[in-house]
Amino acid sequence: MNMLQRFLDPQILAGIANLELTAKTVVDGFVAGLHRSPDFGFSQEFAEYRPYVPGDDLRYVDWNVYARADRLYLKRYRGETNTRLTVLLDRSGSMGYQGRGIRKIDYARFLAASLAYLAHHQRDAVGLISFDDEVRDYVEPSSRQGQWVKVLHSLNRSEPGHRTDFALPFLHFQQFLQRRGLVLVVSDFYAPADEVLRTVGPLRQRGNDVILMHVLDPEEVHPHLPGSRILIDMETQEEIEVSPDYAIGPYQAKMQAHIKALEDGANRAGISYYLSLTDQPLDEALRRYLGVRAGRP
Repeated sequence: MNMLQRFLDPQILAGIANLELTAKTVVDGFVAGLHRSPDFGFSQEFAEYRPYVPGDDLRYVDWNVYARADRLYLKRYRGETNTRLTVLLDRSGSMGYQGRGIRKIDYARFLAASLAYLAHHQRDAVGLISFDDEVRDYVEPSSRQGQWVKVLHSLNRSEPGHRTDFALPFLHFQQFLQRRGLVLVVSDFYAPADEVLRTVGPLRQRGNDVILMHVLDPEEVHPHLPGSRILIDMETQEEIEVSPDYAIGPYQAKMQAHIKALEDGANRAGISYYLSLTDQPLDEALRRYLGVRAGRP
């Protein structure tokens, strides 16, 4: 694992107690990686930087980036943008699960904090709704000074709670929808795929760009049971005995079918879908976000 990958590894990030420092570490590592990449053209979508050309004012050179990448880039500011990012964070009971990765809620918070930090420093308005069976916290999108701190405080309060109810937070969001923007939903999506898509669909139909970030532990996708186990539903507390044969057979088939139904349904609806396992680096999620953002008019 090289140094840049270490900045994006969730297990290493879990050792950073401060969520603000975690987000900065992820984004700095990601941006440095883009600058070193031969495909740097993609990173032009990162609004803060552009390559230095002779005659540019050296006061705007980012010397930290130069030290890491041995190239000159200028910070550039486009002022207020028309992009508004609203993060919908699932904090239901099932998000507390931890198998082979870190807790899903921690991975989700790393994602949300990093993307909010990235958006904030692109001068985008950013807001947050956290929910389980009801809306638990709402930070209205804004690009004002101090907004990043408000989002961080809300994320720090976001611990697993009760059962999931997608309809309520999405209805809440639509009530406060004043301008079109980008909606990022971070969840394990433990609900029927058609229910999720039926609930999310109106946001897309009203002109928003929607990204579904499906956060799962590797054990939920490819379970490994050495023997029969009594499993307890983290939201309903219901118990069920599961055998290794069932785990690698019917269960795994159902999970793959659920993932495919979400992805196919999202594609048909013009919604971006990304499966993110909790043992995977965060860079691809940031790439997906920037890719969608770059396509906005």
